[in-house]
Parts: sequence; structure tokens; C-alpha cells
Amino acid sequence: MKKLRILSLVLLILIMTFQAACGKNEARNGSITPEPSPSVLPGDEITQQPEPTEVPEAPSPTEKPAENREPVDYSVIQPNEAGEIPIVMFHNFIEDLSTTKDNAYTTSFSEFEKLLETLYNEGYRLISMRDFIDNNISVPAGTKPMVFTFDDGTPGQFSLIEENGKLVVNPKSAVGIMIKFNEKHPDFGLKGIFYLYLSSGDKIFEGAGTLKERLEVLLSYGFEIGSHTWDHFDFTTAQNIQQINEALGKNEKRIREIIEGTGFYSLALPYGSRPSENLRKALVSGEFEGVKYYNETIMAVGSQPAKPSVHVDYDPTYVARIRAQGKVQEPYDLTFWLPKMTNDRMYISDGDPNTVVVPEGMEDKVNKEKLNGKTLITYRK
Repeated sequence: MKKLRILSLVLLILIMTFQAACGKNEARNGSITPEPSPSVLPGDEITQQPEPTEVPEAPSPTEKPAENREPVDYSVIQPNEAGEIPIVMFHNFIEDLSTTKDNAYTTSFSEFEKLLETLYNEGYRLISMRDFIDNNISVPAGTKPMVFTFDDGTPGQFSLIEENGKLVVNPKSAVGIMIKFNEKHPDFGLKGIFYLYLSSGDKIFEGAGTLKERLEVLLSYGFEIGSHTWDHFDFTTAQNIQQINEALGKNEKRIREIIEGTGFYSLALPYGSRPSENLRKALVSGEFEGVKYYNETIMAVGSQPAKPSVHVDYDPTYVARIRAQGKVQEPYDLTFWLPKMTNDRMYISDGDPNTVVVPEGMEDKVNKEKLNGKTLITYRK
């Protein structure tokens, strides 16, 4: 009996050993799913490095993607993107105003610096003429867009000096002052368009460098250039379309000769003058000696803020401007207008360039055909 029990025990051990061996073989053949290793449980970190993938570029720190924009409370910001936009007109800048008898069109560098501070504190932010035309306005929510324009190409507006063998922007110029101000307030914007009559030749932005070099430096900062006719032509004297074609086409031809691939797309009327009504179409487009021109905006000397390009009353053939204060404050200059440019009148941004937001009741002021894919939103004040 004792021997039988021993034999049974041996037989049982042999059977168990055989089953274990079969189990191992089945696991190796994949027919049994092994339990996960106790050292790597679901949710634990995996030490194996994944395959490298392309890292997308981070968005510009100055421009958040639409999906990352913080929601805006319209009742607080009270945007009105059918409101008016001030387009400011500058001419001459000098060091000492006591040296000039021009009361209207000349200001000092120090007064210009003060003006920039005032505009910034009043919530204005600069946009380009291109963005004004395209209604591509991207300024922070609650701020107001503004366009700077400069007529005649005077050296006080912009010039170059030589420093350590290099051409640099003259700090004693409007552009030099704007560059310095932009370092302090980069959100103000470094924008502006300079209207030139190229018959002045090397007198334009007179200073160091060639005219080509001066223009290239100016453009490199993101500034724009526009046409002021060939010889500061007074359009009230125009007798026919051919005279207008020459005044504009000759200027266009010259800028293309100076910088290949460059041209004008906006015109500032000298003296604010316009020809008789039957000749005005030539201000917009025409041709001279095989060179065609086309002006998307025609700027007045005007004395009030402008309608935005999305407004139903916007007229690109005669866009209002406000003259900056000169030596003496006069009616309808910028100093006159600043306290009158209240939030209920002006363009107040919602902060999103992909939408056009207006208070309820003002949607009829928006030209729906000019939304260009933007969403029109109304809200109750």
C-alpha cells in the first residue's frame, strides 16, 4: 500500500511537470496571452523613446491663433468695427519751431514724441494703408486703429546718416523717433505710408546714401510708399486725361526704375486738388509710355476721420485725412479732433481680425460684399 501511494505521488508530479512544459510552449507559440509584466502597468511611463516627429512651429508671440484667443466680453469692450478711422497727414519736421514761419504743416521732433505718447495712451494703434484698404485690421481688443501718412518725402520725415561705415536711420527724423518709441511700446505699431513726387530726385529724404538705398532701408522697416504725382501736379489745372496720365504714370515709371518690382497703389492729392468730374477716372487708373498705374485709394487733404473700407459709405476715390497740428493749433487739425473722436464714433476693435463686430442696429452700415469671408457679429450694448 505504501509503495502504491509513492507511485501515485510520483505519477502526479510527472503529470504536473508535463502540463507546465506544455504551457510554456503554448505561450511561446502565441496561443496564450501572457499577463502584463508587473513592472509596466497601464498608466505607467514607458521608457522606450517614440519615433521622432516634426515639431510644429510655435505661433508668433504677437499674434495668437484664433482658437487660442481669449474670449471677449462685448458688453465691456463695446467694439464698433464700422466706426471711423483717423488717417493722419504729416509734412515737415524740424528741431526748432521758432525757425519757421509755417504754422500749419511743420512740427518739431519733440512735439512729435509727445504726440506718440498721447496717441498710445488714448488707445490708438497703427495699421498700414494696405490693411486699411483690405479691412485686415489686427489690433488688440478695445483699441483704435490709426494710419500715419507723410507727404513730400522731406528729410525730417526720414533720412539716413553714416555711422561706423554703415547707413543707419537718422534718430533726428520722424522714423527714427518712431523706431525708438516702438522699442518702448512694440504694440503701438511701426507703420506708415510716404507719398513721394519723384521729380525731386535726390532731394527726397535728403541725407546719406543714394535714393535707392534710402527707399530700401525705409521699406525694410515695413513702411510703405505711395504716389504724390510726378511734379506735385495741381489737378485743378488738368485740361485732359493725358495730362493726368503723365503726372501719375511718369511717377509710377520712375519708382519701378529705382527699385525693380516696386510700384504705387495709393495716391495723395497734392493740395487736395481734383480735376473736373469728367476727368477723375484717370486718377484711379491709366497708362503713360507703356506703364500702367492703379490707385486703390486716393487721399484727400481732408479734415475729418475716414470711414473704414467695410462701411457702406466708404469711397476709395476720396478718403479723408486729418492734418497733424503744426506750429499753431488750428480748426480741424488732429489736436482739434482728438477730444471729439469718442468711442461711440470711432472704430473700436474686438481683437479678432476674422470678425466684424458692431452694436445691434448698425449692421446696415456694413457692406456685406466686403466682408471677404469675415463673420459679421452684432451684440446688444
